[in-house]
Amino acid sequence: MTKIKIMTDSSVQLTEEEIKQYEITVVPLTISIEGKTYVDGEDISRSEFVEKMKAAEELPKTSQPSIGRFVDVIKQLTEDEDTEVIGIFLAKSLSGTIDAARQAVEIADREDRVTIIDSELTDRAEGLQVLEAAKDAQAGKSKQEIIDHVNQIKSGQKLGMMVVDLKNLIKGGRLGALSGKVATLLNIRIALSMPNGQLEVDKKGRGKKFSKAFDENILKDIEENKDRISDVGISYVDTPDEMEKLADRIRQINPEINVLVRQTSPIIATHAGTGAYAILYYLR
Repeated sequence: MTKIKIMTDSSVQLTEEEIKQYEITVVPLTISIEGKTYVDGEDISRSEFVEKMKAAEELPKTSQPSIGRFVDVIKQLTEDEDTEVIGIFLAKSLSGTIDAARQAVEIADREDRVTIIDSELTDRAEGLQVLEAAKDAQAGKSKQEIIDHVNQIKSGQKLGMMVVDLKNLIKGGRLGALSGKVATLLNIRIALSMPNGQLEVDKKGRGKKFSKAFDENILKDIEENKDRISDVGISYVDTPDEMEKLADRIRQINPEINVLVRQTSPIIATHAGTGAYAILYYLR
């Protein structure tokens, strides 16, 4: 009987308990801060990264796992000839990780046993795809059933991100041609989404009033769809207390909704900057 294993990258938002219980393999990205390179989650924590990012004069640089590391992981996971792998990675628009994974599959000569999926998102949205795939794998579902389930989840996911300080986002070039226009505005915050895996600016406004309106719009959508939502992820760069308050409001809407509040990964923190946060959920 074929066994299926699930692989992902360290931008994913999963608890240690989930990773262990569902036997998920997480391949770490790397981060360089003022000339020193760290392996995400291995020799630098998310909180340590944010503190170093704040103190650094230059924008940290993040990069996908090396192809060599991917090759090693893929060979290890497929050591048993009856094992196949499904890899679910952060959006191609945000990182070259998925391309590195695909190249590694070819180098390892495992094209017939490894399937690579672009989550078109990141963080807890990516995490929910990975988690459900891992649950399906443990339940003995076929590769095609798992892929179909992941695509179904992907089609119903929503991500709303609030960027409070635009400096990192502009330096990283993630706003493309829009960055020059936005950079000329003072005290501007932007609300982002990722339809079809592409980062887009939904709205822009000034100050805390704009962020509050953003929160209220998302809470309204959650209220209207409260019976279709089982999980909400709230990820932040450096505002844990405010995010816990936001989570409590969601729990008041429907106590059955599982709300996970956690600090985001270095790749997201680097580009989103201080004060940024995201709300991610899935409409069943």
